[in-house]
Amino acid sequence: MQKLLGLFIILGGVFGGYMMAGGKLGAIWQPAEFIIIIGAAVGSLIIGNPSHVLKEMRSQLRGVMRKPQNEREFYLELMALLQSLLEAIRNGGFKTLDAHIENPSESAIFSRYPLVAQDYRLVAFISDNLRLMAMGQMSPHELEGLLEQEIDAIETDLLLPSRSLQRTAEALPGFGILAAVGGIIITMSAIDGSIAMIGYHVAAALVGTFLGIFGCYCVLDPASNAMSQRVKRDMSAYECVRATLVAYVAKKPTLLAIDAGRKHIQLDIKPTFNQMEQWLTEQEG
Repeated sequence: MQKLLGLFIILGGVFGGYMMAGGKLGAIWQPAEFIIIIGAAVGSLIIGNPSHVLKEMRSQLRGVMRKPQNEREFYLELMALLQSLLEAIRNGGFKTLDAHIENPSESAIFSRYPLVAQDYRLVAFISDNLRLMAMGQMSPHELEGLLEQEIDAIETDLLLPSRSLQRTAEALPGFGILAAVGGIIITMSAIDGSIAMIGYHVAAALVGTFLGIFGCYCVLDPASNAMSQRVKRDMSAYECVRATLVAYVAKKPTLLAIDAGRKHIQLDIKPTFNQMEQWLTEQEG
């Protein structure tokens, strides 16, 4: 809803101001200019990115247009999941987790927390690193270094779509100039026509420049920024897991290990220590 409100304000401000100054919306409707700019932008995205980046870009664009649902509940479930896994290790050793981390989709523990279970990347991150911990003794410093490297790699991959869209946004004014130059060529070929016809062709050419600038600064650039912020916000879950596992390896009690992860949750949805403790106690019951 907030994104749609922002788009409405942009459209109202730009086109409303244009009409207040005496402009006519019909003059901006130049299908050829739209085709040139959109075609060049889409084509450059296809040329410059592998298919999995384009697929992720489409997914992230849909995600930023939707209001995040159940974020607070997601993190409460994540902390409860980590508590269940760590308590299972304390009570029966890593062997008790073999069935759960080898096949999380059929795990009784993971299935109790559906909001987390549906995030396949995060589930794989948890499972892989619990498996790593089970393979041998690691110091907290060694584990933290490995987890930070993996998180950096995941974040870099997830930021590729927003960076690619940002580069395309930066190119849109150039695509607008491309469309404008095409319009000037048409104008020059009709230079012996009437003044009114020449003025029409020049106006059509300038629409290309207008659309390129508008698309860059009012559409694609804000969209790429929203995608980037969404990714960085989602990475808090990985940081939460990292801090929890490192604290556990450092021999902290389970509750304190979970609290170490809680500190990495975004401020607007972070539960207090008492709220976290109450939630975990209810889950145990």
